[in-house]
Amino acid sequence: MNKFNRRKFIQGSLQAGLSGTLGIFAGSAMAKSLTPKEVEGPFYPIWIQKDKDFDLTQVEGTSGQAIGRAIFIQGQVWDSDGNPLEDAIVDLWQANAAGRYRHPFDSNTAPLDPNFQGWAIVPSAKDGRFRFKTIYPGEYPASRNWTRPPHIHFKISKKGYAELITQMYFPDHPLNQSDLLLQSKSSVEQQLMIAEKISNQPEIYLYNIVLKKL
Repeated sequence: MNKFNRRKFIQGSLQAGLSGTLGIFAGSAMAKSLTPKEVEGPFYPIWIQKDKDFDLTQVEGTSGQAIGRAIFIQGQVWDSDGNPLEDAIVDLWQANAAGRYRHPFDSNTAPLDPNFQGWAIVPSAKDGRFRFKTIYPGEYPASRNWTRPPHIHFKISKKGYAELITQMYFPDHPLNQSDLLLQSKSSVEQQLMIAEKISNQPEIYLYNIVLKKL
């Protein structure tokens, strides 16, 4: 998919896919609760990568598709007063379907996927919305006694607001109950960090983000 078509795709997806959930965004009491912080982790991308657009399932200039189950993540960036934030930089990265990061320090023996982008940086729209297409990330061993559940890393920044690093988890995954990071949070914080599944076909997850004013 070339840049023009991919741009048209995201514009159309935002209009069609997000319009149906506008009521959820506007009426959510959670929108005023700050998104909990989380550690960045050791696998923030360091390899030079030109293609960091919203579609992580295909690398620009190649015809292959990423291995795994395609999903969409969508949401809005808010401030603590409930105002949507335009042009917030939404920086996200994740493991592939096998649980392997595209990072030289990842010692996981699971295979790399050359067709998985693994990293995206997108600006929020005028109404704070963002959306990206990716694959459902795999679980992976963090230590001998700890397996991390599927999750997606976020780093969100905007002038006048505190930079936020957090992690988004998937609803009802059994490993959530034993994850050391997620279980260190309060029950309210956990609810804010677990996405809401709002569609099965296509598979869409809703994840709103609230930044703190400086």
